[in-house]
Amino acid sequence: MRTIIMRERRGRSQAGHGLHNVIFKGVPNMKKTAIALMVVLSIIVSAGVVHGAGTLAGTNISNKATAHYTVGANAFSADSNVNTVKVAELIGLTLTWQDAAPGVTVSQGQTNRVTTYKLTNIGNGTETFGLTKADAGVTGDNFDPTVTAVYLDANANGAYDAGTDMLYVAGTNDPTLGPDVSTTIFLLSSIPGSGLVDGDKGNVQVTAASKTGTGIAGTVFAGMGDGGADAVIGSSRGTQTATGTYVVASVVVAVNKTAAVTDQFGGTEPVPGATIRYTITVTVTGAGTAVNMTITDPMPANTTYTAGTLKLGGVTLTDGADGDAGDVGGTTAGALTVGLGNLTSASGAKVITFDVKIN
Repeated sequence: MRTIIMRERRGRSQAGHGLHNVIFKGVPNMKKTAIALMVVLSIIVSAGVVHGAGTLAGTNISNKATAHYTVGANAFSADSNVNTVKVAELIGLTLTWQDAAPGVTVSQGQTNRVTTYKLTNIGNGTETFGLTKADAGVTGDNFDPTVTAVYLDANANGAYDAGTDMLYVAGTNDPTLGPDVSTTIFLLSSIPGSGLVDGDKGNVQVTAASKTGTGIAGTVFAGMGDGGADAVIGSSRGTQTATGTYVVASVVVAVNKTAAVTDQFGGTEPVPGATIRYTITVTVTGAGTAVNMTITDPMPANTTYTAGTLKLGGVTLTDGADGDAGDVGGTTAGALTVGLGNLTSASGAKVITFDVKIN
């Protein structure tokens, strides 16, 4: 303990040395050690309530002053009143489009095409956000998709799952997020059935706004924050808008991945030592050609690739980067890579399989 304290002393500023001397002046060594431990514990506990936007809203910051004096030979003290300041809620959020640029590929007449967005509460209190969508009139595009529905990510996996994720109904299931908590939002859209050419882009938007209020930074909503504290609008103005893009392509690529588990006891439980066989199926539709299609798949954490199990269309590929269509870790460290070449709708499904063992 003494070694730790001495190292800490060497790292302190001169002002810190002065404070240390005032605190410990005349205190026996054992008591110094106890006080040092209390200080460390206090720092750890305090750190547990600090979030991205600072101290939690509604937290009371209290202190009092004490006067020490003597009258004749007697020492006295007198305390001030306890002064308490309640930390206000700072309202902040970010909203970002999550799909890879240049956008989600679509073809004429498609329905339920999904764009994905991430909403994060960067304030220091729990906040509820209302959502609105926009399709027509969004600038910078060539056509107007029609947003048919907004969904919330019910299973928190970041991907739209039909039948699982929750249809958003304004005022009924507005997302409520604690400090530093995020949720994923999906816009489902229909694409016009005619008049589009390859490369045309269609933009859609989603806007999230604090239900407490919006306005310029510094706007105060008295008593409307957590714990009855004031709520203050931060630099995000209490509302954010994100734009997602659909891109027309005469070829549409679909990639589907499934997993089948076989355990060492003849069952299908994913226990340590069990094998997971992954199957990746790639299909192409439309009139165009997907040129130089390449599949990459990072090895999942907590698993080990089973050597010699990489196959394309049932044909085994060597694991090394040696001229055949695939490799494991050669092109990209920690990932398998399989080149599929140029694909059209006439190419049929391309099926890749490989095994990993659960560590």
